[in-house]
Amino acid sequence: SAGASVLARWLQKPAGECGEAAPAPQCWRGGSKNQPENVGKQRRRLSVGEVDKTSMEDANDTGTEDDRGVLATLDKQTIIDMIGDDVGGRKLSIGTTQDAGKTSFANKSIQSLGDECDPVTYGLGYTCRKGLKPESPNQDAWFLLKMEQFSIYAVFDGHGQKGHDVSNFVKDNLPKLIIKDARFKTDEQQKMLVDVFKKTQSLIATQDRMKKLSAQMSGTTATVCIHNHNSNVLTLAHVADSTAVLGKEKTPGGELEGTKLTRDHKPDLKDEKARIEKNGGRVVFDGYANHRVYAKNARYPGLNMSRCLGDLLGHQDCGITAEPETSELAITPADKILLLCSDGVWEFIEPTEAVKIAMVNTGNLMKNAEKLAKEAWDRWIREEGGAVVDDITVVLVSLTPAKGD
Repeated sequence: SAGASVLARWLQKPAGECGEAAPAPQCWRGGSKNQPENVGKQRRRLSVGEVDKTSMEDANDTGTEDDRGVLATLDKQTIIDMIGDDVGGRKLSIGTTQDAGKTSFANKSIQSLGDECDPVTYGLGYTCRKGLKPESPNQDAWFLLKMEQFSIYAVFDGHGQKGHDVSNFVKDNLPKLIIKDARFKTDEQQKMLVDVFKKTQSLIATQDRMKKLSAQMSGTTATVCIHNHNSNVLTLAHVADSTAVLGKEKTPGGELEGTKLTRDHKPDLKDEKARIEKNGGRVVFDGYANHRVYAKNARYPGLNMSRCLGDLLGHQDCGITAEPETSELAITPADKILLLCSDGVWEFIEPTEAVKIAMVNTGNLMKNAEKLAKEAWDRWIREEGGAVVDDITVVLVSLTPAKGD
């Protein structure tokens, strides 16, 4: 089909030619760098602060006919259909679905495709809990793809008025782009992931132009891990602050510790701030807990992250980027568990403490995921006096060979 040929052409493009957004325009940076931008109590720890929309203009269209063809192709098949019979053994896809429910701490709806799988048997744990934000549904999303030789794990944390739509779109489409890329399952996966993130950003812009997404001021984090079961190597790519953590034993059978595998992309980091200011943005402390990104002499987008998917105005006017940082890690016998969590977990829980909760009962990671989510919820209630709780997503993956493998 025409759509399939468009997707094939894009997948053959070398790195650097896959739909990068145009450079943000150079803008005068008004306002004092040290003057705090006050944020209301209910938003002071959330990704987007108070926003003044009066000076905003829509970001320029970066979509193409190629993007429309790619979108048509991706919409035609599930990821299990895309894998087809070329890959032997079991194939299972699990992830969240759109859920308009607004009940606090409700678990988000999920959908499973492919072969049946008991998550406990295969060393998986997951939960996605609605926060205490009455104005929006659960904006987090997560995705798991289990195959014999390779697996994919991913977490997305939406923000902005339509952040739940953006996170769901990315959850549905970014893994498909990975699967269809000729560099998947090769030693070029880090380069591939950079291109896939950039292509996803281009697809978001096209969807926004077509009025199928509202992404001018809404976006999502993305943390994605490809697990090569043959070589026991993890390949990670991420934007923003849905941190990946490795849980390992300090000594055989000894104390557990947690190590961050990703750095949070925050605006006050030296290299991130330099890029933002070079491209017309400014970084301002909000007077409470976050440094935030604003455009020149304006009060948008108010983001507390320096990289993300979506947020088209922030990319155009403020130097925010969708280019991920990537890394590879060879798993050792001391490495026991991988945690991918939204910042609803990490706001008040340190990596080592989270690992210890996640490993309380190594025979049932589903129960451990729920325990970690409940602990995160209780910390928010205590620290914020019940005023606000962010959405909370926990994905746990045992790195010890599972009973079914």
